[in-house]
Amino acid sequence: MYKKLSVNLVKTFVRAGTVAFALSQAASADNLSDAMIGAYKSSGLLEQNRALLRASDESVAAAVAALRPVINYTLTAQTRRNRSATRRSVLLSESETNGIVPALNLTWLLYDGGASKLNQLGAQETVLATRQTLLQIEQQVLFSAVQAYVDVLLQQDTVQLQSNNLRLLQEELKASQDRFEVGEVTRTDVALAQSRVASARANLISSRGNLQEAQATYIEVVGHPIGTVAGQPPLPQRVASINAAESIAVRNHPSLLSQQHTVKAADYAVQSAKKGLGPRVTFSADASVTHDWNNSLNTNSSGASLTYSQPLYAGGSLASSVRARFAQLDAAKGALVSARRAVSQDVAAAYVSLDAATASLVSSNESVRAARVAFDGIREEATLGARTTLDVLQAEQDLLNAQTARVQARANQALAAYSLLQAQGLLTAEHLGLAVEIYDPTLYYNLVKDAPAQVSRRSKDLDRVLRALGKN
Repeated sequence: MYKKLSVNLVKTFVRAGTVAFALSQAASADNLSDAMIGAYKSSGLLEQNRALLRASDESVAAAVAALRPVINYTLTAQTRRNRSATRRSVLLSESETNGIVPALNLTWLLYDGGASKLNQLGAQETVLATRQTLLQIEQQVLFSAVQAYVDVLLQQDTVQLQSNNLRLLQEELKASQDRFEVGEVTRTDVALAQSRVASARANLISSRGNLQEAQATYIEVVGHPIGTVAGQPPLPQRVASINAAESIAVRNHPSLLSQQHTVKAADYAVQSAKKGLGPRVTFSADASVTHDWNNSLNTNSSGASLTYSQPLYAGGSLASSVRARFAQLDAAKGALVSARRAVSQDVAAAYVSLDAATASLVSSNESVRAARVAFDGIREEATLGARTTLDVLQAEQDLLNAQTARVQARANQALAAYSLLQAQGLLTAEHLGLAVEIYDPTLYYNLVKDAPAQVSRRSKDLDRVLRALGKN
């Protein structure tokens, strides 16, 4: 009876490492692409940074507007009394004016040495930098989805392994009790089996708690509960060497490209500050009509002026402003050096981690194979009385540990593969070909880059865009 039970237990336990993966292959299961699509569509962080990008787009419109004339309309209601008298207080004349004065004022910057144009170019570079920042946020959101999916898969597999282990130990306990009744083992053997069952039950409860936590994190990241998991995600193709990966990262990584545009924007700011020390030419014009209610008279007035101004001395503030812009440029260049080094370090670390995870998985597979052979042999030896119950329980624990390590190694390999993709700047919805409508950062920019007036047709197009985005 014991030998037959041993064979059945061995077969059941040998299958335990694959049951978790087999159960996760059900039809209509959620896969990694589903998780990333859900995160891309529902991420509040992405929405926040898309809005920040649109705000940055408006800085270009503001810079363009600075080169255009500014027209103001004013309407003034006024009352004025005029009284003339000699030194001896002899009244010569007295009049009172009550009326309303509508007026138009125009101011137009004609020349500032190109400072305003440089501000516009700097704003455009800032927009490009912000677009890359948005891509970096997108990478973080998608990698969070990868982590959430892989963690759910890991915890489900762990629960399955712990559940199988508990069932096996319960059967082992039953077998020990049967053997104790016929005098083949002692009460100590039964107590050992009972202890392992209690420990396995506690581990299963803990694993289920970890699974619930992973599922809650998945909802937070993806935006909806996970269904049946489709299984281990496919690994993205890896480049042949670290140098090749670094070369891709230098060309594509959003944080590096963003800092490059930031340096250009800071350089334009320095040039603009220098131009601000030069002369400015401003054209002004105004026209007004005064309606006098007392005598029903209308007085028209108009005029125009051309103003040349040149700062000569401002207490040192102008020179201080230029020096500050130079310092900001130096800071941006330093940040660019740091960003380049960080990207190279991240690529190297991710590449090595993937190699290590792959090797660990190979080792774990071998460990599981060896643990199965050992477990099978010890159980057979136990039937002949050459092994104790403690030996059998220890062999079961070794096999469980090996299978758990393999599950963890598979999870680590998947995370390392997608971490390498992120380090290269390729973990984006467009590069992965996700079935989503890719956010187009140029759509809003093209509508506002020419600074359309509020009453223009372009402004109405912007209203429709904002309504489509759900922002109006």
